[in-house]
Amino acid sequence: MAELNGARIIARALHDLGVTVLFGIVGIPVVEVAEEAINLGIRFIGFRNEQAASYAATAYGYLTGRPGVCLVVGGPGVLHAMAGVGNSHANAFPLLLMAGSSETHLVSRGAFQELDAISLLTPHTKLAIRPPSLESIPAIMQNAYRRSWYGRPGTSFVDLPADLIQGIVEDNEEIQSTTIVSDPPKGAADDTKLFKIVHLLKGAKAPLIVIGKGAAYAKAEGPIRALIDASQIPFLPTPMGKGVIADSHPLNTASARSTALKEADVVLILGARLNWILHFGDAPKWSLKVKFIQVDISPEEIGSNAEDVSLGIIGDISVVVPQLFSALDSWSYKPSLSLYSSHLSVAKSKNENLAAKEASKQTIPMNYAEAFSTIKQTLCILSPPDEGGIVYVSEGANTMDISRSIFPVEHPRLRLDAGTYATMGVGLGYALAAHVAYNAPSPEAQSGPCLRKKIVALEGDSAFGFSAMEIETMSRYNMDILIFVLNNGGVYHGDSDDANAWLDMQKRTKAGDKQGGLRSTSLGWEVGYEKIAEACGGLGLLARTPNELERVTREGFQSQKVCVINVMIEAGTTKKLEFGWQASSKQPKGKGAKL
Repeated sequence: MAELNGARIIARALHDLGVTVLFGIVGIPVVEVAEEAINLGIRFIGFRNEQAASYAATAYGYLTGRPGVCLVVGGPGVLHAMAGVGNSHANAFPLLLMAGSSETHLVSRGAFQELDAISLLTPHTKLAIRPPSLESIPAIMQNAYRRSWYGRPGTSFVDLPADLIQGIVEDNEEIQSTTIVSDPPKGAADDTKLFKIVHLLKGAKAPLIVIGKGAAYAKAEGPIRALIDASQIPFLPTPMGKGVIADSHPLNTASARSTALKEADVVLILGARLNWILHFGDAPKWSLKVKFIQVDISPEEIGSNAEDVSLGIIGDISVVVPQLFSALDSWSYKPSLSLYSSHLSVAKSKNENLAAKEASKQTIPMNYAEAFSTIKQTLCILSPPDEGGIVYVSEGANTMDISRSIFPVEHPRLRLDAGTYATMGVGLGYALAAHVAYNAPSPEAQSGPCLRKKIVALEGDSAFGFSAMEIETMSRYNMDILIFVLNNGGVYHGDSDDANAWLDMQKRTKAGDKQGGLRSTSLGWEVGYEKIAEACGGLGLLARTPNELERVTREGFQSQKVCVINVMIEAGTTKKLEFGWQASSKQPKGKGAKL
């Protein structure tokens, strides 16, 4: 029998599990694992920073519905990849993280990149484990993969010491083969609970269905669309729940969000949590008398905020929604029961008119609304939304907050953003993951009639800076990703639209002046971000006016290279410093912290 080393055993276990792509950065000792994986036909996407690689793996898990896999070095590599662990936990994205570590016999002696990663990651993962022997690797890899996926998805971590990776087994028959893990079991609602909830929905005067990214992850778009169409209940998608039902659907209340939240009396929550994104279910955003019906695979989520525990359903959305559809027995909501529907219609019209008015303002530099409107109109001509040919990735407080209501999404899993953790820096990693998931030779993700997707990233200039060097990664793997950098010269807002005024602020800061210098939110004046793409072999373009932006959007969309379009917009120095989602999250009186 031929000798078999640890690296090949690990790679073979991944291959047998059905893993087709690894995200990560190699070094001693994990480079051997990556090379063996490549030899077995697994694609390795090498990043410039473990943080972006770990973000990509989490997004891949969300888009494909199976754990994304990330491989990094030990010590600092693990510390950098912990960003993805937090992202995985907060968003319930399945992630299998593997990392090298120092030789076991050198523990506590100051070995190369020594870190007790098991102790560090145990509180933040579903499983953190080190295989005790070469023979145990296949079973442990399979268990770690399964644990990250089953139940509420999260992270499994496997620590791989150098002596394990480089160890030799002389008899191949001692190594068990790994088998593909079957899809997670799916729970359903019990009949008694179902009867109670159906009775409540039928008696509602102002019902609402909230659709979260969990519904998209569950691939429950078919049953949910059938439920909405039959029941005629208005719905509200969360930012990443967009597309489970088409944005163009007449029952979509996204443009009347505040009215829908304020007036709803019975709310069915599918794949979302009553966290900060939904204002915790609290007044004044919600009615004091509202009743929440939450469907979630995770028991600990039921009743965590304003939900009534007795109305919670622990089950898989793709199973529970067809049960609800059947139990409603052709019932449909009658808008005449209240003024709710007319109020929604009035709010929609008002808000859409305000948005159109804002987008029509012609200023130089452009504002967000004008820039996004120009990009949207151009992209919709190049790729009609109903075809599902574009995946939108968005990050940056203003960029993400404003763009979510502007760019139409007609199919699920075609919009990615900073998510539950509001993580800045995920954008380029997510864009890479989306390109691999949808455009690989044998893609593992699918949504809408158009099979190949154009990945479009809408980046604030601050958010872009977190992982800008991943442009080189995109170029290296010949990914034709289109990136817009909304450049206002600052975090939230810039300092000035005038070059001389900004230079004066810079001089004051250098001189140590207390007043009139650069602020904590300051970034560089009109930084040439497009030149990063040029330096890495991609296409860099600049736009200052709507006409220029329309032209370069067409050019960038049709490019076969990664393209960065640097969009100069107004600094917005007079705008209030806040993030739109948290603007109303005020602490109730009498509930201040006692220190």
